[in-house]
This record gives sequence, C-alpha cells and structure tokens, in this order.
Amino acid sequence: MNSNNRDQALVERCLRGDRKALEELVGQYERPIYNAAYRILGNPDDAADATQVVFMKAFEHLGQYDPKYKFFSWIYRIAVNEAINQLKRVRNQQPLDDTEVAGTSSPEATAEAGDLYRQIQDGLMELTDDYRTVVVLRHFSDCSYRQISEILEIPEKTVKSRLYSARQVMKETLLARGVY
Repeated sequence: MNSNNRDQALVERCLRGDRKALEELVGQYERPIYNAAYRILGNPDDAADATQVVFMKAFEHLGQYDPKYKFFSWIYRIAVNEAINQLKRVRNQQPLDDTEVAGTSSPEATAEAGDLYRQIQDGLMELTDDYRTVVVLRHFSDCSYRQISEILEIPEKTVKSRLYSARQVMKETLLARGVY
C-alpha cells in the first residue's frame, strides 16, 4: 500500500474514532512537521508549540480533508501556515535588538556561534517568509517541486522561481558573513 493510500486509510479510521490511527498519523508526521516549523521559526520551543497547534487544527478539521490530495500536502500546508502566522505574531510582539538591526554580528559572536548550522539557520531567518518556506520544504523536508506546489497552493513555476531567488539571497547572506 503506498503512503497516500495508507494515510487515507488512517484518516478514515480517525474519523471513525480510532485512537490508534490517530497515534500512527502523529507518529508519522510529528518529526517532519516539527522540523519544518523549526526551520521557519528558528526556535525549538516555538516549533514545538506550532507542531501541537498543527495537529490540533488538522484533527479538528479532518473531515474537510479531500482524499484526492495527499495527506502529506494537506498537513504540511497547515504546518507552514501555522509557522508563518506564529512568526508574524512573534515579530509583532518582540522588537529587534541592535545586532539584528545592524545585520552583522561581532567576530566574537561569530566565533562563539561558530558552527555552519547556526549560520545557515540565521541566514534562513533573514529570508522573507515566502523564500524561507520554499527553502525549508525543498532542502530540509525533501519535498519535490510538485509537493511544494500542492502544499503552498502555488504553481510549480512559482516554486522554482522563489527557490532560485531564495538561494541567491542565501548565497549573498552567507558570502557577506564569510561562510560561503
């Protein structure tokens, strides 16, 4: 049974009140949803919160899931939207500190952070929401262009265009930091 048919069978069981099916769906998608949320939000606590909200929303609206689409795409769309909404809420509540406004960090801070992972995450956080989302889905969640198109409900050409532009911005950001 392919993953989409398996997911559809689990969804049907969930709708009939089968707790085991619900646990299976959560088990299958919790890690990828968390990872995508973390890459968009840049904070593990926020990502965990977003992941919980995604599953609550998904299961509240499970009856609205259309089986002609992949469950993966449907729940990822919820995850991406929730992470972006949460990011906007956090931005509206927290002022930027001086280092974020300046866009650079001191050599000491760079040496302390030092690791490539942190630099890439920081670069991701500087991307616009649209760019960050396609990068996260493509490079960290291993989604195909078609899957990203379904998740974001945009044409594949737009996905490719955003991804190209996002990569260019990331390259410039990392070059400016001496990482690339």
